[in-house]
Amino acid sequence: MRNAWMIALLVAASMPCYSADVGLVKVSHGTVAIERAGARIPAAVGTAVRPSDVIVTGADGAAGITFSDNSLVSVGPSSVFAIDRYAFDTTTYAGEFQGTLSRGRLAAVSGKMVKQSPESMKIRTPSAIMGVRGTEFVVQVDEPASQRP
Repeated sequence: MRNAWMIALLVAASMPCYSADVGLVKVSHGTVAIERAGARIPAAVGTAVRPSDVIVTGADGAAGITFSDNSLVSVGPSSVFAIDRYAFDTTTYAGEFQGTLSRGRLAAVSGKMVKQSPESMKIRTPSAIMGVRGTEFVVQVDEPASQRP
């Protein structure tokens, strides 16, 4: 009986991990990793992404992520993209998507949440905050000239 309670407790404790998934890696080429809770894991096709994940691509890397509201995000080579906040209600399509592109290139096609609430998606860069009102956009962050080799 004691083992049954332990198993039930472990299953219940692991459930929030699965419910926190907000999207999936659909495309992964070259060096692509997800930084999560102090660990770095390979971002293979099918890997779930969660709020607070950071997607890091190498010079040969690129990734495509589909979120639960059908937003599509493509992260180009030598990029660092953080999913700062993501919440989506599948019934009302209300939600919030906040991300930070620290370096590199990002292309996106907004999903259902932006159609419902045009102000719900924001992408930060080191020099600006972009409120997404349309459906498609591309943003690039170059290294400052002082940091280039």
